[in-house]
Amino acid sequence: MDEDESLRRYGLHPTGADLDEVRRLLSVHTRLERRAQGDGDTELMKLCCVQLFNAGNLEDVLLIWRAKSASMDAGCSIDVQLLCGGGLAETKAHLSGQHLPEAAAALAQLNRCEAAGDFEYFSVDAQSAQYAAYYV
Repeated sequence: MDEDESLRRYGLHPTGADLDEVRRLLSVHTRLERRAQGDGDTELMKLCCVQLFNAGNLEDVLLIWRAKSASMDAGCSIDVQLLCGGGLAETKAHLSGQHLPEAAAALAQLNRCEAAGDFEYFSVDAQSAQYAAYYV
C-alpha cells in the first residue's frame, strides 16, 4: 500500500479497526526503514503519523517516535509536532511517566523543539487543519 491508497482507504481520521491497520502499516515501514534508509516508504510513514495524530491517542506517541527516529529521511519527513496529537502538555506528561530510554529521548527532543520555538503557535486543531490542507 502506498500513500495514495492509504489516504483513499482510511482518510485523515481513521477509527476503530482502521487505526489498527494504520499502526500495523507504520510498524512495518518503520522496521524496513530502520533496516536500511529508503527501504521504508517515508511518505506513507508520515501519513500514518498524521492519521494517528488525528486520533489523539497518547499510546501512539512512541510508535510515532520510533517512525521519526527510524532514519534521517524519516526524521525529516515526520514533523515533531506529530507526537502531540493528544496535546503538547499531555504528551510531555505521558512521556515523563514512561520508564523507557526512547520515551526520554522523545521528551528531550520535544523540550529542545519547544525551547527553539517550534511549538509557539501549536494547537492540535490548527496542526490537523494544516495537514488537511496539505493532503487535499
